[in-house]
Amino acid sequence: MRLLSLGILLTVPWAAWGAAPRSVWVEQEIYNFNRPLAQQLPQEIATKMQKMAASPFAFYRGTAHLFYQDMKTLPASRYQTPATGYVWLEGDMHLQNLGAFQDSKGNFVFDTTDFDEGYWGQYHWDVRRMAVSIILAAKENGLGSSDRQALVTTFLDSYLDTLENFRGNDTETSFKLTTANTNGYVKDLIQAAQGRTRAGLLDKFTTIVVGKRQFKTTSDLVPVSSAQYSAIQGGMSSYVNSISASKRQPSSFYTLKDVRLKLGSGNGSLGRYRYYLLIEGATSSPNDDVILEMKQQLHSAVSIAAPGRMPSSYYNNHQGERVSKTIKALLNHTDPLVGHTTVNGQFFFVREKSPWAEDFDYTQLKSFNRFNNAVAYAGAIVAKNHALADKDYDPSLNYSQDKQILEAITSKAGFKQEITKFALDYAQQVELDYNAFLSAYRSGKFSSWR
Repeated sequence: MRLLSLGILLTVPWAAWGAAPRSVWVEQEIYNFNRPLAQQLPQEIATKMQKMAASPFAFYRGTAHLFYQDMKTLPASRYQTPATGYVWLEGDMHLQNLGAFQDSKGNFVFDTTDFDEGYWGQYHWDVRRMAVSIILAAKENGLGSSDRQALVTTFLDSYLDTLENFRGNDTETSFKLTTANTNGYVKDLIQAAQGRTRAGLLDKFTTIVVGKRQFKTTSDLVPVSSAQYSAIQGGMSSYVNSISASKRQPSSFYTLKDVRLKLGSGNGSLGRYRYYLLIEGATSSPNDDVILEMKQQLHSAVSIAAPGRMPSSYYNNHQGERVSKTIKALLNHTDPLVGHTTVNGQFFFVREKSPWAEDFDYTQLKSFNRFNNAVAYAGAIVAKNHALADKDYDPSLNYSQDKQILEAITSKAGFKQEITKFALDYAQQVELDYNAFLSAYRSGKFSSWR
């Protein structure tokens, strides 16, 4: 094992396995985390293991739970206070949880796209997690060590500069990255989103039979049983009621027309139930039908490191509501179809499957300049998330996180040095953990989930 320059030998979290090798702990943690999900959707966990085996970055995406186990025991940042421990985190901050889409005001923007792990915790957990993802992605793309470190510096400079721009004002509430203030890969991504259409999305997933639109049936769009269909239909009223009255459409808008179980999407969330719901939309025409994504939600991985930090009463003990609150807290002009429901005792988060969405593909960032340009925008987005999700979202929170984070960072140079050192060291640890997982995977240890 490598002695991290942070001054800690990563074997396993203290008192968890005694003197056992970390590789044994990694294998067991992955097994324990995924076993309950394998009981409900074994084929999805098989897909998840296959995806995680592709690269250290893919492994990192699928193991946020390992990251937060380590956050419990690794040294805390020198640049934190009790107040900065209540920042509303995205929770699984990495490059591929960013993307381009159209917001509810019609703006095409670059922003955060995944909110499953949203929770309160130390702000630097988001910063650390993104920085590590940059190191892993850049190494996979063939960039050298000095370039990888420079990318992290650019990300951190942007994060800090953007926070400074927000301090003492409310500009975070109107902040957005569009084609007007971006360039390079991020601008290309936004322009690609602008080229998408509702008709294109409907054509991809649906067909019209005797004048009625319905989902296609494919290997990853699977019909559900009549009992499950009825259960989902029964959960629609709770979903509609979770939408604020000011954003609620007439009841006919939400008429359920078809349902499919969606397989193969994502990475870390594979194994959770994910359904596509076809609803009527604004008129009876099949051309304005809407596809909703209804995704099962579990406890946030962040709660591993900060149990109870976000009181369950704040989200009414409903994990879908926790995610609904997170997306509303972290984004300006949120999808008006965001909501939550319960089906068969399981919590679900619901939002529109956006026709205007473009995923971030870090493999396109082969040159340093192109990558460097993109991570500057990533830093601005993480800063915006942290600054916006405080009293700007909910006055009862009664704090300004941009101000409190900046007050905690008493030395920007020291902070950047600390985060960069962490990212370099932890990326190496991820590679070691990935190799341990890969060895276990190839030997068949994740082929049975008894």
